[in-house]
Amino acid sequence: MTLLYTSDPARGRVLRDIFAREAADIAFVEPPESYDPSAIRYLVAWSPSAELIASLPNLEVLFSIGAGVDQFNMDGLPPHIDVVRMIEPGIVAGMVEYATMAVLMLHRDVIAYREAQREERWSPIKLVPAQHRRVGVMGLGQLGQAVLEALRPFGFALSGWSRSLHRLAGVTCHAGTTGLGDFLAECDILLCLLPLTPETRGILCRDLLLQLPRGASLINAARGGHLVTEDLLALLDEGHISAALLDVTDPEPLPTGHPIWSHPRILLTPHVASMTRADSAAHALIANIRRHRAGTAMEGKVERGTGY
Repeated sequence: MTLLYTSDPARGRVLRDIFAREAADIAFVEPPESYDPSAIRYLVAWSPSAELIASLPNLEVLFSIGAGVDQFNMDGLPPHIDVVRMIEPGIVAGMVEYATMAVLMLHRDVIAYREAQREERWSPIKLVPAQHRRVGVMGLGQLGQAVLEALRPFGFALSGWSRSLHRLAGVTCHAGTTGLGDFLAECDILLCLLPLTPETRGILCRDLLLQLPRGASLINAARGGHLVTEDLLALLDEGHISAALLDVTDPEPLPTGHPIWSHPRILLTPHVASMTRADSAAHALIANIRRHRAGTAMEGKVERGTGY
């Protein structure tokens, strides 16, 4: 039984050491070292080629090295292969830090103050108490729930939306297409943490963003494919959206001269909201392989065709 790792070599060295100490029964290999393709049962990768998948006749589980799986060509994967998202404490902690920072920056009008500073304009903005600011999170998986829990102590009015109904303490939850309009109407700050699927691609479009109150702001820390960039730019220029904080774009990186680079009401970070930690990722992988071998449910297993 062998695990093949094909992602970042520096992270791979940490994983290899931990597997050697704590899971010596699982052989750990990575290119360019030679291996028997028929021995590979587990593959850890970011974006494996169709040729690599086809060369592994006994592959049982494809593990993403990151929190998402939209980079995989699901249509090209044999149906018997399980797909598993990376769920590890480092990813969650990083997203909680980033999302809290982003919400507070928008709540305290940092983007507006950045613009005023550039114009050498001293323009205090009336402070809105946190309990009068409504923050909504799209996507109530592990990341969304952790972010909402972190925001609770500030006193924001919190709401959440997902495809199925959740019940979270201190959070007004909405679900499905019937609940989307009511959710959006009560968001002064909208944070997208949805998985990218065929159903959610382009969800942050003009029609949806117009359902936000005028002057609302947007955070996208999920995937660039969720956002219709042209629609956001137009609504910023029209004043319906007051500001946006984007950690992801489509494409990545943005080409030189793209309007997001210079837009005064957008703050851009280069897909750094959350990163997989090698040590905790190794422990998460070992635990999931143990579950798979025992015939129990793996944490982060994806329902094929949904991305969830």
